[in-house]
Amino acid sequence: MVSRRWVLGGLLASGAGIANAAPFDRALIPPPRPNGFAKRAAPDAGDLINASNLSGDTAFVVADARTGAVLEAVNGAQKMPPASTAKAITTAYALNYLGPEYVFRTQLVATGPVVNGRVQGDLILVGGGDPILDTDQLGQMAAQLRARGVRGVDGAFRFYAGALPQIHDIDPDQPDHVGYNPSISGLNLNFNRVHFEWKRASQGYTVTMDARARNYAPRVNTARMRVVNRQAPVYTYTQASGGVDDWTVASAALGNGGARWLPVRHPGGYAAEVFQAVAAAQGIALPSPRETRNRPAGTVLAENISPSLTTILRAMMKYSTNLTAEVVGLTATGRRSGSIGGLSASGGQMTDWLGDRLGQTGARFVDHSGLGEDSRISPQDMTRVLSGYGANSVLAGLMKDVYLKTADGKPDKTNPVKIRAKTGTLNFVSGLTGYVKTRSGRDLVFATFMADQRARAAITDETRERPQGGRTWTRKARNLQLDLINRWATVYNG
Repeated sequence: MVSRRWVLGGLLASGAGIANAAPFDRALIPPPRPNGFAKRAAPDAGDLINASNLSGDTAFVVADARTGAVLEAVNGAQKMPPASTAKAITTAYALNYLGPEYVFRTQLVATGPVVNGRVQGDLILVGGGDPILDTDQLGQMAAQLRARGVRGVDGAFRFYAGALPQIHDIDPDQPDHVGYNPSISGLNLNFNRVHFEWKRASQGYTVTMDARARNYAPRVNTARMRVVNRQAPVYTYTQASGGVDDWTVASAALGNGGARWLPVRHPGGYAAEVFQAVAAAQGIALPSPRETRNRPAGTVLAENISPSLTTILRAMMKYSTNLTAEVVGLTATGRRSGSIGGLSASGGQMTDWLGDRLGQTGARFVDHSGLGEDSRISPQDMTRVLSGYGANSVLAGLMKDVYLKTADGKPDKTNPVKIRAKTGTLNFVSGLTGYVKTRSGRDLVFATFMADQRARAAITDETRERPQGGRTWTRKARNLQLDLINRWATVYNG
């Protein structure tokens, strides 16, 4: 018979043993949480906005991607600067008028026959607006020309850049030297940028300006640089005669060496000069290029065909290349209306197209890249556009993957919540818009816009490239965007 004393003693002894033993091999199973606990525990959107300590305005809309029904909104009708999220609208606009298989063609046209290795007439480099043409592709065209037996021309070497209007820069309020604000024309090369490199020498610096790609790096004369003994400004720019970009740089800013890409303001002449150099490498002697304003007729001797529009747009959405957005937007306007006009007029055409799709909106686009600060769209209208295309559309597939973060702030690529979106950033402006697939497989569509217009207006010309507090503000905005998405993926999981 087991005594009561023995049982109590055994229980006490076993309790003491547990307290002093090694950790359990298996964790104790906690009681199940009641249904809906995660949704009830999710922080309120207003609390997230307040906790972000982000100055300025915050506006967002999240909706069911299948039905378009709005699930949650803050300032949903407020018109905000979209920054590069405008490229999502441009992508839809270009696909609508050009189609996913559209290609850009760059050609070498001869106005006369080839006799004994020489063109009996002019040779013209004809641009078709290709936004991703590079120096290596011009080199391949020169090789095609050599394969046709061409060694020179009896007439002139010309270039035609009139497929698109010549636009000096996308946003005139940007600093002269930033490579993301280049010129635009019907003949573009290397995203209309020139590579500036400097190295300290025994006396002063050696500098080069070239059109480098993987296989070619020809020096150029259409852009030149002088090192000037000064502290500031870092760069100055003037347009010299003969289509030359004339730069100076402050010696105090150079250190021992470095490199950066600078914008090109005469892209047609730049591309023609580079072709002359790569042709010479193929043994083809060409005279100095001259521009023609009239589209030439003749025999196509060589041609570069771009990848399909969807391939070009996918890269644009990933790397947010402004030149590509402007070129495809301008080209779509040309197809839509038969004439293009300037960049603002083309942005207006895209605005009208959006109104045709959605009805009356307050949206306004002054360009196709979102670089111009006067563009506006509400998160409500942005989500209506994206919802109309759907989470499984070509448009959604062209967006890039965005990830929620782990506890240590790294991208959580194993998280079952999947985000495909377009980012947008200007000084004190941040946007994120796209699609979310929740853990249950429900598809959401969203648009988030943050902007501190007062801080933006206070930026001086000298600090425009890196304004004080700008990086911290952008980091807070991006964290808030991800926190909101995390909330929506929990609360509206399905």
